Amino acid sequence: MTIQGIDVAYTAVATAENGRDGRVSTDDGRLDVVVNPPKEMGGSGAGTNPEQLFAAGYSACFQGALGVVARKEKADISGSTVTAAVSIGKTEAGGFGLQVAISASIPNLDVETARSLVEKAHQVCPYSNATRGNITVDLSVV
Repeated sequence: MTIQGIDVAYTAVATAENGRDGRVSTDDGRLDVVVNPPKEMGGSGAGTNPEQLFAAGYSACFQGALGVVARKEKADISGSTVTAAVSIGKTEAGGFGLQVAISASIPNLDVETARSLVEKAHQVCPYSNATRGNITVDLSVV
């Protein structure tokens, strides 16, 4: 299968039951979690929620993209971490929207080099490419 001119290497399949107050599982059984709205949105907060799942995926994907860029530039990112903070709130149009803050800690590099790698990773990361122009994604180096 081809998506926007690229060959698909892998397709993840997940099914939700009962929306934000139910269960999400993958077709291979590797992920099977209860989802509940967070207390801040009137839910029980007993399970995980879609924003946490998105944050987990985005941070892992961005860390991978950072590794790709670092290897190309022969930069040492050992000990680095990437944190994604995904926020949800009401939009002016009355629906809901997301915004993301990505922060990277790269202890073996100076701030300018780290910032350059993070900017380049943002161009490589599939999550960044999927969200570009749709939601606000702020980048920082800590």
